[in-house]
Order: sequence, then structure tokens, then C-alpha cells
Amino acid sequence: MSKVETLHEGKFLRLVKDRHWEYVTRTNSTGAAFILAVTPEDELLLVEQYRYPLQARTIELPAGMIGDDEGFKGEAVEASALRELEEETGYRGSAARTLISGPVAAGLASEQLHLVQVTGLTRVHDGGGVAGEDITVHRVPLAQVHDWLERKRAEGLQVEPRIYAALYFHHRG
Repeated sequence: MSKVETLHEGKFLRLVKDRHWEYVTRTNSTGAAFILAVTPEDELLLVEQYRYPLQARTIELPAGMIGDDEGFKGEAVEASALRELEEETGYRGSAARTLISGPVAAGLASEQLHLVQVTGLTRVHDGGGVAGEDITVHRVPLAQVHDWLERKRAEGLQVEPRIYAALYFHHRG
């Protein structure tokens, strides 16, 4: 068994070295929930926000860290997805189920992602996230989602590829 060396630790991330490999771990989280949510009107819920690592605005699935706050330690994946969906989009779901779990970026981070489908949506507020987040909510008709994403890409936004994985699971049923 190798000894993992901490090279640097910040508030949210820890850079470590294991033998010859450097990678990142989260300091306050057990993973991330990415949310597939389709409204009763057949609209895919997406969010737009500025991402500092990319120095660009992105189009993404609603998502959030699991157990990243003291009040959410030990939180289940599905509970986190329901909470994050409502915070970011203003939609409350009545049910959540994990579709698939796996590494976010196996060569870069130890973080695990969980793609969670949330159903039974009811709009309860405008969304936009919590303090410090600048999230724009998009409700995109499923029949137009591919063209819409290409338009956003042409406008210079980065489109998160997990959206396409979510669409695969949605169309698969």
C-alpha cells in the first residue's frame, strides 16, 4: 500500500500525490449529483453559469456536491439531487433515482458522479441557486434540445457533455 502525500489543501480541494501520480480529492464531499429532470411540458431543465476554471459560461445539467455542507453530512445521493434541483432551478421533485454512478475524470480526480433522474416536478420558485451563485435556468423542449445546444455552442458557451449522457438515459426509458 502506498502512502498518499498531500501537496496542497484548500477549502474545497486537496491536491495529493500517490507514487508518481498527482490528483485532486474533495475535502468536504462524497461526490456530485447530476440531475436529469424533464418538466411535465417535456422540457429538459438545464442551467447556465460562469465557471472560473474554464473562464467561460457553460450549459450544464443541474448539479451539486453531496454532503458538502455541515448540515448535509451523510446526505443520500437522491436527497442531494432533490435539494440541488430545487435550489438551482426552482423545481421541486417528488421522486429521485440514481441511473448510473462512476468517476468524473478518472485521471484527474477521485470524485464520483451520480446521474440522478428526478420526476414529479412542480415549479415552486424561479431558481438561480444560493448566495454567490449566478445561475440562469433554461427549460428546453426535448424536441429542440440538440439544435438549442448547438446554438449555445455557436454563441461561445461551453456545453457539458454529461447532458448527452442524460439524454441517452431519458430516451432509453
